Amino acid sequence: MALPKAKEIVSSNAVVVFSKSYCPFCVTVKDLLKQLGATFTAVELDKESDGSEIQSALAEWCGQRTVPNVFIGGKHIGGCDATTALHREAKLLPLLTEAGALPKTAA
Repeated sequence: MALPKAKEIVSSNAVVVFSKSYCPFCVTVKDLLKQLGATFTAVELDKESDGSEIQSALAEWCGQRTVPNVFIGGKHIGGCDATTALHREAKLLPLLTEAGALPKTAA
């Protein structure tokens, strides 16, 4: 059940951060997205009853078990390092814009 649930969450939201509320790397990614004004859905795996199952399903699906596990426009981006690297390379905003996660005026 966890894999279909994870795929449904990813397909129905422009940006998804699978996260744990106490993880500093997760906080960094969520803060970055907030600073950019992006709309995103955070799934706090430590607060979901099936969080560990979802985390295992993500590992099976995209090969990444660690959090944060970021998806933009249905595509797996990676974790904190990958997301912040995209931002440094000025590639994150275009991805967010293309996914519809930013207000049109900001683009």
